[in-house]
Amino acid sequence: MLYKEPAPIKDKENPFESMMSRFNIAAEVLGLDEEVYNVLKSPTRQVIVNVPVTMDDGKVRVFEGYRVIHSTILGPSKGGVRYAPDVFLDEVKALAAWMTWKCAVVNIPFGGSKGGVVCDPSTMSNAELERVTRRYTSAIIETLGPDSDVPAPDMNTNERIMAWIMDTYSMHKRHTVTAVVTGKPVEMGGSLGRREATGRGCMIVTRQALNRLRMPVQGTRVAVQGFGNVGSVSASLMEQQGMKIIAVSDKSGGIYNPKGLRVREVIQHVRQHRFLSGYPEAEQISNDQLLTLDCDVLVPAAMENVITSHNAGEVKARIICEGANGPTTAGADKILDENGVFVIPDILANAGGVTVSYFEWVQDRGGYFWDEDTVNQRLERIMVQSFEEVASMAGRHGINLRIGAYMQAIERVAAVHRLRGMYA
Repeated sequence: MLYKEPAPIKDKENPFESMMSRFNIAAEVLGLDEEVYNVLKSPTRQVIVNVPVTMDDGKVRVFEGYRVIHSTILGPSKGGVRYAPDVFLDEVKALAAWMTWKCAVVNIPFGGSKGGVVCDPSTMSNAELERVTRRYTSAIIETLGPDSDVPAPDMNTNERIMAWIMDTYSMHKRHTVTAVVTGKPVEMGGSLGRREATGRGCMIVTRQALNRLRMPVQGTRVAVQGFGNVGSVSASLMEQQGMKIIAVSDKSGGIYNPKGLRVREVIQHVRQHRFLSGYPEAEQISNDQLLTLDCDVLVPAAMENVITSHNAGEVKARIICEGANGPTTAGADKILDENGVFVIPDILANAGGVTVSYFEWVQDRGGYFWDEDTVNQRLERIMVQSFEEVASMAGRHGINLRIGAYMQAIERVAAVHRLRGMYA
């Protein structure tokens, strides 16, 4: 099944402009020279394709698809593919840039990319989704490859869709190429621990933040907006660490119990009923209400632009761990800063997914696969080290963690750019 994330209120802020506003601040603090700034501010390549598909009723519909390559300075570009009715080019450009910074923050040899198809998967059959996926893959196939551009799952896509992309690419190449995608089924070269990796990374950096702020892990009250893959895994793993999950939400709304939810039972309810609504042992609340609950940790794990200048002043959480990409607008950053909210930015907080995607790519390339404990141990080491490096950068410059993460990433990419020089 496709997992679905909620679509809460959006600010009018353009996501690419929001990303650039943070990039500009970090570049200014770094004293980034104009040449490198101009190279890094814009995507390397933007592809827009028509995706004509014969639907189950025999009619042909034409969908619009995108693939944006932001950077290949550190290595092959890496980034997910999302299916949603409101996907648009500037969103994909922003997400591709975030992937560049995310890979650089955790110091893995990938650049950033992102893809999307404008469609509504909830109204489509599996056969229609397969035809869309295969036609989209063939349309962008010149960008794809283990050494050039490697897709992964994103909103409304999953392991099965990655399998279709891999198979389509392999049929064109006339041999099986497992390393062309990550996040695929374990049976065909996927990595153990990949599905849980983003949520596990969120748990690890939240634990590090609690330690840094000298807050106890045991009993910490957590609210999670978005109960798809990232949100449900984050909630489950945080509960295992001793944190108390007091609220979660999905597109049907939220559920709240100040004494703590039993996450395993909530997950079972969603498996049986598809949505959180109707869960008996909790109060029903809205997504908006969840964002402003009295809690210690808020995990926005849904979509972009859910914490805005309109509601940031009402956020009561001491820590925000951004499980989603771009959940906080640039306009909200200043308000959260002034209110002393400790924000673990998306390019660090949810980098566990791309880290284990890198592990999967390495395993596929070597033809040797690791056990799950090895994957999780290596992920933990990278996430802890990356958190401490970003916190150190932020401390040295007297800035927040978000700008510290951007500075860490930009500095690494810029250093490699200077070493490589310019091809004339």
